[in-house]
Amino acid sequence: MNRLQSVMITETADELKVIMHAQIKAKIKERIQALYLLKVGIVNDIGVLACLIGRAESTLRLWFARYQTSGLSGLLAWNYHGGKRPALPEAILDALQLRLQQPEGFRSYGEIQAWLTQEYGLEIPYKTVHKIVHYKLKAKLKVARPMSRHRQEEAVVDFKKNSKNALK
Repeated sequence: MNRLQSVMITETADELKVIMHAQIKAKIKERIQALYLLKVGIVNDIGVLACLIGRAESTLRLWFARYQTSGLSGLLAWNYHGGKRPALPEAILDALQLRLQQPEGFRSYGEIQAWLTQEYGLEIPYKTVHKIVHYKLKAKLKVARPMSRHRQEEAVVDFKKNSKNALK
């Protein structure tokens, strides 16, 4: 049995309960819950506490060591720094968006890749460029659709006028 007699909890059980219910993040709430269960005396064994909380014993030992050294504020400190960094910094993303809004625009995603390489020295994969432009910026490339050489403008105007009446 691994007893947890060396952990001295300075807060009362009621204080811990109030702090625990005030937490929004589950990861912080379970840390307070571990202290609460220990303070109330429901658990004295770290193995049983690990099963109740759903964490490894080594994780609980790290929590209690942090609590002993820096107190409750150290235990509640959230040190998550986010995931992967974006492929394009905000300044370059803004410049790309401005360039996409210009009338000449880009003809292809490969042309955007070449522009990023030429202007900023960034080698970005085609798939990443497509995702950024299409999904994040919600921009479309300025490529005109092909039209027939034999198209008659009067027939197009006549079709637009009469097609609404035909659908009724």
